[in-house]
Amino acid sequence: MSTTPSASTPRPPRPQEGGLSRSLTTPKIVFLIVAAAAPLSAMVGTVPLAFALGNGPGVPAMFVFAGLTLMCFCVGYAAISRTVVNAGGFYTYISYGLGRPPAVGGGLVAVLAYNAASVGLLGAFAYFARLVAASHGLDVRWEIWAALGLLVVGALGYRQIDLSVRVLGVAMLCEVGILLLLAAAVLIRHGHAALPTVSFSPHTLTGAGVGVTMMYAFISFIGIESAALYGEEAHAPERSVPRATYVSVSLIALFYGFVSWIAVGAVGPGHIQDVAGSQLGDLFFRLSDDYLTATLTTVMQVLLCLSLFASWLALHNAANRYLFVLGREGVLPGALGTVHARHASPHRASLTQTAFSVLTATAFALAGLDPYLGITTSMLGLGTLGIVFLQAVACVSVIGYFWRRPDRHWWRTALAPALGFAGLAAGTSLVVTHFDTMTGTDNPVVAALPWLIVAAAVLGPLYALWIRSAHPERYARLARADDRPEEPVEAAGPDVTDRVAAGR
Repeated sequence: MSTTPSASTPRPPRPQEGGLSRSLTTPKIVFLIVAAAAPLSAMVGTVPLAFALGNGPGVPAMFVFAGLTLMCFCVGYAAISRTVVNAGGFYTYISYGLGRPPAVGGGLVAVLAYNAASVGLLGAFAYFARLVAASHGLDVRWEIWAALGLLVVGALGYRQIDLSVRVLGVAMLCEVGILLLLAAAVLIRHGHAALPTVSFSPHTLTGAGVGVTMMYAFISFIGIESAALYGEEAHAPERSVPRATYVSVSLIALFYGFVSWIAVGAVGPGHIQDVAGSQLGDLFFRLSDDYLTATLTTVMQVLLCLSLFASWLALHNAANRYLFVLGREGVLPGALGTVHARHASPHRASLTQTAFSVLTATAFALAGLDPYLGITTSMLGLGTLGIVFLQAVACVSVIGYFWRRPDRHWWRTALAPALGFAGLAAGTSLVVTHFDTMTGTDNPVVAALPWLIVAAAVLGPLYALWIRSAHPERYARLARADDRPEEPVEAAGPDVTDRVAAGR
């Protein structure tokens, strides 16, 4: 059941209008993106592994490299988001650049990847909430923490997204603040020695383990592409979506690079690999004990749980948007594509994602598997692979979309996305090659999970071709969006507008 926007919030008519609330500004979208990347949980959970299994002190440089690669991705992504506005993200962009059949495949991969990542964060939140609570005398089973977290995430996802943004904003500011406080303490004690130049030396950057480090660097940026999912909910999507994407990638790259560099300086370049290997998830807590206080370490532990919850909520909302759009267009059951009459939210998509999380977590619990090694590593590994793969495909889609348009540009719509594709294709290859390292297991069932991505990518186009044959009118409506040319329509010429209307 759709809602009608009020007179105070006018909006232009859009194909397949779903009635989502248009309340998001650039800062709000930035909160959604950065919260999905989960700065504190990335530092505590991912960076020590990159130090231990990768090239040690070279981790900060790899974050900068990943940031530059993803900035090339963002240049093309921002260019297409200025002219194509839809809540479908990858699904819509792939359609405009490569055609509808690959788009349906991409949409199904996105549904699989974001739902898997959301379940993975459920496991991470429950695991660390139990550990932190137990260390302070409250020993509760992880299933209870998972249920409590899922209840709150489901309730927030059911309502208008502004409420989620407020929660995510508070979480992001708190987790960034505690890490900056730790960085300041290290700088005060060590001065310029806290930022050792060896982290950026050619010898370090070409050392053993650089591929593993690069993989961890890329997966730490998961969520930066989600700005486009909120295009239909933004005040001025042709401006706010590109700006939010640029700002988010820049902030994440600089912040991750700086904090990991501070950790190298605090421990010492020659010791960071061994110390991180022995302490792993305790590395930043031990640094907090040393450079701050035990009380602030406790605060950091609590904020880690808040960081994981925020990332979980952000990815829950992202998964909802894919379920909503694919339901609205008949690729998935149409009930998913309805909007709540009062909250103007994709409430049924949220309920479906919540139900999927309940069923998956229950299956893992009944099997007696550990929430972290069982749920988190496998589901986050699957989600990460799918999202990095889609980022690479999106780069090719940008080139395809602008290839014959008069507003194409040698850098924004050609070279930058080509460079982004090269880096992301390498990232996809690294994730596949080191999938057992990323998931922490050589279990054959977990090792086979990447084939689900292949299955979705192959079956999706076949399903689209069946829709074209059996329901041509429905096929014609797939993955359509507002097309907002950067140049006047008359300058674009009839060939371009016809091509847009045809949807390739």
